[in-house]
Amino acid sequence: MHTELSYKVLDCGEFKKLEQVGDLKIVRPAASAIWHKKDPRLWQDIDWEFERNPKGQGKWHNYTKKEFSESIFNCGPLKMYLKPTPFGHMGLFAEQIPYWQKIIKMSKMQSHRPLKVLNLFAYTGGSSIAAALGGAEVVHVDASKTSVDWAKENAKINQLEDAAIRWLVDDVMVFVKREVRRGSKYDGIILDPPSYGRGPKNQLWKIEEDLPLLVENLQNLLVDNFEFLHLSAHT
Repeated sequence: MHTELSYKVLDCGEFKKLEQVGDLKIVRPAASAIWHKKDPRLWQDIDWEFERNPKGQGKWHNYTKKEFSESIFNCGPLKMYLKPTPFGHMGLFAEQIPYWQKIIKMSKMQSHRPLKVLNLFAYTGGSSIAAALGGAEVVHVDASKTSVDWAKENAKINQLEDAAIRWLVDDVMVFVKREVRRGSKYDGIILDPPSYGRGPKNQLWKIEEDLPLLVENLQNLLVDNFEFLHLSAHT
């Protein structure tokens, strides 16, 4: 039996972020938080912290006896399963939360037919779920089967198990080029690419080299009067 809990970012700075995950206070790396902590007092009595080493690996440290396990959390307009992973992830990039309400709203813009929305590097499905809640037909693409399966579970707890979401485990560049050849068109596209990654067949992704080509191809997938193209890069 899962309990619905709350999630929020309490503070960030000095390359770390402090999160409230239910009744837990958790610290994780945040490379873009180059400023000082806003309120150092909030950082006292930490329950869990993920420490990353120079090789990109890391370890969770438990400073109290509080357990950190999979639970359902209210994350803005959505519900999401959050849990610790060996890479320091929890199934959520918090900076995406403010955009989900906007995606819900933008996905309702067409009155005569559902919007077709493509979500690339879709991870655990927050943006896919937001678009589906708005009534869109969604294509969800991620290279990780684990992430896609996690996204399906997130859809279920948002009562979207029967929604028009097509779940695909695929390399984003390969998929997009194939869609261009097919002449597929979308009303909206969402993408949150990593700095570095590999596809299901070990295809290499480097954001500095591959993002310009990807965006160029995406232009061919948008209808003339498209509703939105949302690009973020959490890393």
